[in-house]
Amino acid sequence: MKKRFWRNTFIIIFFILIAVIGVINYILNKTTASQLFSDVNAIPKNKVGLLLGTAKYQDKARHLVNPYYQNRIDATVALYMAGKIDYIIVSGDNSTAYYNEPALMKADLIAQGVPEGKIYMDNAGFRTLDSILRCRDIFGEDHITIISQSFHNQRALFIANHKNVSAVAFNAASGGSLWDEISREKLARVKMVFDLLLNTQAKYYGERIEIK
Repeated sequence: MKKRFWRNTFIIIFFILIAVIGVINYILNKTTASQLFSDVNAIPKNKVGLLLGTAKYQDKARHLVNPYYQNRIDATVALYMAGKIDYIIVSGDNSTAYYNEPALMKADLIAQGVPEGKIYMDNAGFRTLDSILRCRDIFGEDHITIISQSFHNQRALFIANHKNVSAVAFNAASGGSLWDEISREKLARVKMVFDLLLNTQAKYYGERIEIK
C-alpha cells in the first residue's frame, strides 16, 4: 500500500512538472517572439550588445571549440561590423583564476577585428539573471541587444522584460542537437521563474562602470 502511494505521488508530481514546463515555455515563446531577430539587417540598433558567456571548449585538451561559443562570437562580430551595436559587454563566469569566460570572449572578438576599447568585461555574469541585472545596475545600460542562441535568448529576454530592461536579442546559430538544447534549457526556465518570484539578486554588484 505504501509503495503504491509513493508511486502514485511520483507520477502526479512528474506530470505537474511537465505541465508547468509546458506553460512556462508557451509564455516565453509568446511574450518574446517580437523581440527576437536572426537577420542582422532587420534588428534595431542599440548602443550596447550583451554577449552571454559559455565555455569556449568542449574538449580543452584537444582544443575542440564549443560551437555555441564560436557562433555567439561570430554573431557579435556581425552585429558590430554592421553598425548595429557600438559597444559590447562580454558577460560570463570568472569564478577562479583558471576559468575566465569574459577574457576569452574579449580576445576572440579582438582577433576578429573588434577594437579593444569597444569591449567591456563583466567578470561576475555567473548566470543569465546576473548578466542582465549587472548590465542594468553596474554598467547603467537598460536598452540593450542580447546575443546568444535563440532558446537562451528567450529566457534572457523574459528576465529583461521583468527587470525594467528594454531589450532585443540576436540569435546566433545553433551549437548542437535540438534535444541537447531542450534538455539544458527547460529546467533552467523553471528556476528562472522562482528567481523572479523571489526577486533573487545578482551574486555580486560593485562600483558603477560607465560605457563611453
